[in-house]
Amino acid sequence: MADRAEKRIVDLSHVIVAGMTTYKGLPGPHICDYWTREQSAGHYDDGATFQIGRIDMVANTGTYVDVPFHRFAEGEDLAAVGVERLAGLEGLCVHSPGLAAEAALFERLDVAGKAVLVRTGWDRHWGADSYFDDHPFLAEAAAQLLAARGAALVGIDSHNIDDTRARTRPVHTALLSAGIPICEHMTNLGALPASGFRFFAAPPKVQGMGTFPVRAFAEIG
Repeated sequence: MADRAEKRIVDLSHVIVAGMTTYKGLPGPHICDYWTREQSAGHYDDGATFQIGRIDMVANTGTYVDVPFHRFAEGEDLAAVGVERLAGLEGLCVHSPGLAAEAALFERLDVAGKAVLVRTGWDRHWGADSYFDDHPFLAEAAAQLLAARGAALVGIDSHNIDDTRARTRPVHTALLSAGIPICEHMTNLGALPASGFRFFAAPPKVQGMGTFPVRAFAEIG
């Protein structure tokens, strides 16, 4: 019981709200009742009522994970990526103070088999127009280093792990071609230590999709 008391859970996900904008040009989610409590009342004799909700959304909504199929037609989809690649991963949280998280930030770290989370602080702009422009990103050379050294997953608390000022996506290409999932639009990374935590970001097991929202969180201790 003592070990259990020492553990702490840190939520790293944004709330999904009807109509929100995660990525400009993509529609926000529509959240509604499919079956209301009033509609359900007549089906039960003990006064029980139930709500069945419905959400219509694009996969790139809120905090989400990309797997290889997002970038590559022949890549693994959500159903093919084993949960062990998305949950219970030993984590590293690396602070990047500049616009680009350069390879030098990771050069001295043992990233093999670990979830590497890049903390930029950009989540402070979530919900504002400033979130979408001139956001921090992972440098291409850093992505290549992380892929070469066997990182298990890479995440960032910014609008995109690539520099969206350019019409290329070299970071997505480098990581997803190496089978490394990407978690974008994270938040609250400032609550994490540099190491000593486990990371979880498992999406539903959906065939034919390469991206889906997750409840990303870390267990410290």
